[in-house]
Amino acid sequence: MFNGFSPKTIDFMWNLRLNNNKPWFEAHKDEFIRDFQTPLKALGREVFERVTAKHDRGFIHKVSRIYKDARRIRDGEPYRANLWFSIEKPVPDNVQWTGTPVFWFELAPDEWSYGMGYYAAKAETMANLRARIDEEPKKFEKFITPLNKQNEFVLEGDEYKRRKEPAMKLSETAASWYNKKSFSLIHKQKNGKELYSRDLAERLVKGYEFLMPFYDYFIVL
Repeated sequence: MFNGFSPKTIDFMWNLRLNNNKPWFEAHKDEFIRDFQTPLKALGREVFERVTAKHDRGFIHKVSRIYKDARRIRDGEPYRANLWFSIEKPVPDNVQWTGTPVFWFELAPDEWSYGMGYYAAKAETMANLRARIDEEPKKFEKFITPLNKQNEFVLEGDEYKRRKEPAMKLSETAASWYNKKSFSLIHKQKNGKELYSRDLAERLVKGYEFLMPFYDYFIVL
């Protein structure tokens, strides 16, 4: 059961960022396991079990590793100072996971975030979204209405420099979706007391419940 992170979690992340080398990490590996990895895995496992108990989507659960891929170490720093877990559908070996929507939680030294979206949606995916909006603009406007009535998640994502024009006039909110290259519905927050309680698990479950209809809408694009 997840019982919260602790100030020691944040201290470890900052110290790792300042001492990102093998000798330091090996000397503090017990701290990493106790204060960072163990509570993160407990949080991910609890949230995954609670979400999948209500939503049978064939989801799997992944937790990131502290070790960077050796092929991608260009800064001389072999460890990640931030970790995350994801809840997602498995993809075939020949399919890039970055092109499918996922739920995630990420903890960094200065802030934490969670939400649902793409790491990098395929151009085809966003083209399909625009076609779907053009086909039923009023239905899409109604679909995204719940987002306008809450303040937990915001829409983020790079936009095309050359603006995409919808077939029919859209509200400003709907038009912002139309011009996205990729997107996430995300909540970001500075690290603080919210991390130190098991109430964090409740918040994530509630947030993912709210986002589930959006996941279902985008997974078929």
